[in-house]
This record gives sequence, structure tokens and C-alpha cells, in this order.
Amino acid sequence: MKLAKLDFLLRYPAHFNRLMAVRRPDVDAGEDPWLTGTIEQSMIRYKYGPWDPTYYALLGALTGKGLIEPKHEDAIATYCTTPAGREVARALAESESWRPVRDRAVLLRRYFNLTGTTLKNLIYETFPDIVEADWGTHL
Repeated sequence: MKLAKLDFLLRYPAHFNRLMAVRRPDVDAGEDPWLTGTIEQSMIRYKYGPWDPTYYALLGALTGKGLIEPKHEDAIATYCTTPAGREVARALAESESWRPVRDRAVLLRRYFNLTGTTLKNLIYETFPDIVEADWGTHL
């Protein structure tokens, strides 16, 4: 859940800016990491919130490539980067083309490093139109 909510805030800068204005109005949200304001796909409302249903396949691919490893604690699945994953992330973070994404990720970590449930509740309180949309609705 937490990964999905953080990804939502990363991929949809207008929603990030709105939530940032609520949570930390004194902090500059920085530039839009996607620059053009376009994203790869439109947001669709799903069961667990405004997130992409392909996370499980992506997490499996990252695990299979040795970039992350699953940790299961108390029936909660979490993932940690491996040394190889940290190297790839570091290389991306150092590249100029990924700088806006890195900067946004830094803000997400600094101001939204909450529990999954707390982050979900904050998003749901701020964006009731998303919560009230029927599943499968393009937003």
C-alpha cells in the first residue's frame, strides 16, 4: 500500500503539489519531474486506491533481476534493495535526466515517510473525488 501511494504522488505532480500545500505549505515542491505534465498512462481507480495493478509483476521482475528482495514480517510484504539495486538506484540518481525524479523522491521521503495506513488516510482525506470514484474509472 505504501509503495502504491508514494508512486501515486510521484507520478501525478498536481496531486503531489496539492498534498504538499496541505501538509507543508512553507516548502517549495520543486519542478515537475515529468516536465511536460504528461504521464505514461492515465490514472485508474482500483480497489486499493489510485494505483497501477502491475505492481506485483514489477516487484517480481525487480526481485528476479536481483535488485530487490522480499521481507515478510507479520504477514506484511516489504521489499528492500539489494546491493546491486542500490548501485542501479545510485547511478540513476546521479544522472541529469533523472534529477527531477530524484529531487521529488527526496521530498517524498522527507515529508511523506509515514506508515502506509497514515499515508493512505491523508491521501483519501485530501482527494475524496478519487476515493468516491467507481473501480475502473479513468481519473
